[in-house]
Order: sequence, then structure tokens, then C-alpha cells
Amino acid sequence: MSKRTEFVTAGIPNKPMVKQKRRTIRLSHAVIVRAPGLLPMWYTPGELAQDLGISARALRDWQRFGLPYRRDERGHIWIDGRQFAAWVKAVCQPRPGRGLNQDEAYCLHCRGPVKLINPTRRRHGNQVTLKGQCPQCGNAIYRGGRHGESAELPLGPSVS
Repeated sequence: MSKRTEFVTAGIPNKPMVKQKRRTIRLSHAVIVRAPGLLPMWYTPGELAQDLGISARALRDWQRFGLPYRRDERGHIWIDGRQFAAWVKAVCQPRPGRGLNQDEAYCLHCRGPVKLINPTRRRHGNQVTLKGQCPQCGNAIYRGGRHGESAELPLGPSVS
């Protein structure tokens, strides 16, 4: 099981900041669970990888994504356990999303929330399905809900 997290990386030296790409880091469930238990000491990438059950190469790759580390006078990489745990927690924070209003649904074609046009309601037990049209592309869009919650929605004719 893994969790995907997206964030924009810092620019690479001697490259323009304009060409930033959205990168995705995959943190395994084991890393997310084991990171808070790390000791406040300096780890080598090999030691930390062994404690977390991942490869040292993954840790070196994560340095490009902001993993906190330092190099000693010989050039060896050292990673503080507490700083690593804080970085994992920060990376795994869910992105703030905008909730949908009562009269909106998500259009998969336009890839965004839109207001429902001519919505109809179908009830299947406690589940309610709202069907309408996207005002931008004209495709059919759907939104699910519960019977008690959707009764307040300003809708068109109800279909059972």
C-alpha cells in the first residue's frame, strides 16, 4: 500500500525556474508508519533504509524532493531521524481541496466542479443519485448523496 503525494520541487541550479514540473513521491505505508518512531540521532542512508525497510537509493532520490540531510567534511550523507519524521509528515499532508456546493458536481470531461443543469434525482434506498448536464461541455454528470442530505437541494423533477 502506498500513498501518493504531489508537490512542486525546487529548481535545479543553472536551470530556469519556469520549467518546474509536478513530481510525485511514493511513500510506502511502512515508511509513513515507522518514521514517527525514529530516534533523534543521525542516520546514514543505509541505516535509515534498513530501519524503514526501503532501499538507500530511494532515500537519495528523495533528497531532490526536500529530504533534510547534511554532509560531513568527507562528503558522507547524514539524516536526522526527527527531521526525517517531520518531513514525512509534511509530505503526507493531504492537499487542501475545495468541497462541492449543494448544486454542483464534478465533470470528468472538464476536470472541475460545475453547476448542475436540469438536475434530476433518483433514489435507491438511502442513496440518491443526481443527474444533470455540464454547462460547459454538455455531457451528463452525476453526483451521489444520501436521501436526507439531498432533500434540501433545489432540483428539478424527482424520478423514482
